[in-house]
Amino acid sequence: MSAVQVKNLNRRLENLASEATKELDRACGSELWKNIGFEAFDGLNDSDRRALANYYYGQLQTVRELQEVLS
Repeated sequence: MSAVQVKNLNRRLENLASEATKELDRACGSELWKNIGFEAFDGLNDSDRRALANYYYGQLQTVRELQEVLS
């Protein structure tokens, strides 16, 4: 993979991480999930919001794993 491809991939991963973070903030109603982690979603009463939070948390974890490999 060329340096340009890696740079573009890192930019795309940052965009995905940003999107996931914004959606998690919206689903949870605050940034508290950043301190608590996955357990913060268990307290959500709305099953749709909980499912959305779980989806975006999984996306964020995948992005972080890929970023770690690329570092």
